[in-house]
Amino acid sequence: MTTSAMSVDTELGTGKFQVHLEEFDGPFDLLLGLIARHKLEVTELALSQVTDEFLSYIRAQGIDWSLDEASSFLVIAATLLDLKTARLLPSGEVEDEEDIALLEVRDILFARLLQYRAYKQVSGVFRDIMESTPKRYPRQAGLEPRLANLLPEVVIGLSPVAFATLAVKALLPKQIQEVGTDHLHAPLVSVKEQALFLIDQLKKHQNLTFQVLIQDCETIGHVVARFLALLELFKEQLVMFDQLEPMGPLHLRYIGTHDQELNLITEFDEVIKNEDANE
Repeated sequence: MTTSAMSVDTELGTGKFQVHLEEFDGPFDLLLGLIARHKLEVTELALSQVTDEFLSYIRAQGIDWSLDEASSFLVIAATLLDLKTARLLPSGEVEDEEDIALLEVRDILFARLLQYRAYKQVSGVFRDIMESTPKRYPRQAGLEPRLANLLPEVVIGLSPVAFATLAVKALLPKQIQEVGTDHLHAPLVSVKEQALFLIDQLKKHQNLTFQVLIQDCETIGHVVARFLALLELFKEQLVMFDQLEPMGPLHLRYIGTHDQELNLITEFDEVIKNEDANE
């Protein structure tokens, strides 16, 4: 037997069923390994003779024959037979769709043979784990009793009163630190002033966009206040706006009267007076 054949035999494990052919003589598992590694062509084997030898092997076992072993052999033998049939297809140009299908089947059958070999190897790993597990014992945590007496005596340098003081200090809830907000201040923006500013600008220029009206705003607060003022002017029908396209700029124009302006200023003053009274 060659060195490569011996390595395959060691990897797969020697089975009980032995095959005696002109091209091969040895364990059935080794035969499968050689076919899987392309060391032996399945077309060179007489599968009928392999089947006859397996039947003789089963009869020799009598009533002690293994159903699992027989079922496994039937699956592998059927796979080898299909694989041999597919391999007999000529390797020249393939034009018929049925020939192409046979080539695909050949690859599938060979993959099935490799899959069986992988399952057999994994089952061997599981068997080794099951056999070695009962021989293992868990490590006991903690200090061994024979070493406990070797520990030095604990010396505490605190009196009971000092220890109690530390315990009380550790258990007392910590005082929540308050952070003042006096240093944070944001200048208030008057909506009334922004409304008067918008009226003045629209009277001068007749037609302006909102983007132009907020160009001089220094903060976001100014922009918000100016927009709120615009809403108030629109509610009181002092301004109209046009939007030529969705999400486009707002074009504003002034359409109010002097009396409407006075009413708006009066409403703003009343709102401010109520806010001051609530504070």
